Amino acid sequence: MKFTVRQARIEDADSIARVHVESWKTTYAGIVPDAYLSSLTAEPRAKMWREWLNAGNALIFVAEDETGVFGFANGGKSRDAIEGYDAELYAIYLLQQKQKQGVGRSLVQKLAEALRSKGFRSLIVWVLAKNPSVDFYLSLGGSLVAEKQIEIGGVQLTEIAFGWTSLDELA
Repeated sequence: MKFTVRQARIEDADSIARVHVESWKTTYAGIVPDAYLSSLTAEPRAKMWREWLNAGNALIFVAEDETGVFGFANGGKSRDAIEGYDAELYAIYLLQQKQKQGVGRSLVQKLAEALRSKGFRSLIVWVLAKNPSVDFYLSLGGSLVAEKQIEIGGVQLTEIAFGWTSLDELA
């Protein structure tokens, strides 16, 4: 599969939002309540992504091919204080039909390189424990470093953090 990974631009906000919502609906079906998933729409997400892109506080990368943007990853300073980890992969999502083709790995590598260039040394990612992508993080060498409970759609879910003590492991 031929694709490119590049830094996101403001005009990518609608595409990122579409990928975000579609990916949630396929990835979290049977994990997150159906009513919550069916309530998700791209419009409010697009507004959020435009704000993030305008603010410039996070690194955001997209994966695209001849059909357009089909995946993204974003990250920056860790939002949860976990000793030994200074950066966080906030989100990474790909349309289901584009998964398991090396795109996720490329997005993570690009983000890790960008974080390293900004002086970050390590990385965590929070993921729902029942997320089918848990194996992806393990395949990248992530170690389980923390666990917490979160609420989505009125349901308590377990979220786990995978960590890499050195961005060199990913870049």
